[in-house]
Amino acid sequence: MASDLSGGPSAASSRSYLITGGAGFLGINLVRYLLERGHKVASIDIAPFDYADCRDRVTEIRGDIRDAALVNESAKGVDIVVHTAAALPLYKPADIRSTDLDGTRNVLEAARLAGCERVVHISSTAVYGIPDHHPLLEDDKLDGVGPYGQAKIDAEAVCLEYGDRHGMCVPIIRPKSFIGPERLGVFALFYDWAKDGKHFPMIGSGRNRYQLLDVEDLCDAIYLCCTLPKGKVNDIFNIGAKDYTTMREDYQAVLDRAGFGKRIIGFPATPMIWTLRFLELLRVSPLYKWVYETAATDSFVSIEKAERVLGYAPKFSNKDALVRNYEWYLANLDKFGASSGVSHRVPWKQGILRVAKMFF
Repeated sequence: MASDLSGGPSAASSRSYLITGGAGFLGINLVRYLLERGHKVASIDIAPFDYADCRDRVTEIRGDIRDAALVNESAKGVDIVVHTAAALPLYKPADIRSTDLDGTRNVLEAARLAGCERVVHISSTAVYGIPDHHPLLEDDKLDGVGPYGQAKIDAEAVCLEYGDRHGMCVPIIRPKSFIGPERLGVFALFYDWAKDGKHFPMIGSGRNRYQLLDVEDLCDAIYLCCTLPKGKVNDIFNIGAKDYTTMREDYQAVLDRAGFGKRIIGFPATPMIWTLRFLELLRVSPLYKWVYETAATDSFVSIEKAERVLGYAPKFSNKDALVRNYEWYLANLDKFGASSGVSHRVPWKQGILRVAKMFF
């Protein structure tokens, strides 16, 4: 087995990967990424792995990461685990806690028992809460907003515990909101309005800077944490786009691509936020607190550490990522059907926003 002199496998050597949440948005992009590089890939997910382009080349394990016995069995013979599975903020608080925290502990314990070389944990910049300064650094204080943010903080603590107590290599990646092929979720709401030639309302003036991330750049960062020497990667890294402007300007790129001459229209943030709080309470809006409470504020992290330590070099700007995702959305409209839910892989129900759309 090829390796460098510092304990990390060379990028060229074929490895065995287990991806938790492999049937999800990040999961499928990472599966394709690894298969293109000649690696053996297994996916564990409660959802079916239904991607025709690579289904026959992936070992599918249907199940829940909260099932410790199943995860233990799945990790046997695996070199590297990439832990992407998580219950998103729209899930019930109990499911978020049990999946994002208890499930993470199961994954780490299974990797320890199986002697896996490393576990790359995908966390979130939600661990910073609603910050009072920017850019955010990896050693800034953590503040869990809601069940999801707190569960992500606690899951990171478990990763650090396994690193300290068991000497495991557990790189932690905190990505900004990432988009690209297969991403729907809340972005499908925006793309639906764009394709139908509508102006799009924005909470606040839109002059705030809100950093995004293309999923291909995220896959690059994950792969660096999988292939570089352990001594380099056994740390915490912010990952995001390097090139971004204001929300108004970045999102306008999609409306310009749609070609109807429509514009981003800003509305005063405070009344919009209170309205959305009320609509969420009535369960008629798909937007949750983390989305609308932060939409009018700056939100960006420093990626200097990842650039310096990992050699991370993002290829896509915010505008590039948004337009690339929109073009994928248009090319795959006929495949969405009537599906909806709370994951990133399906369009979210617009609820009362469908009525609002009529006025734009």
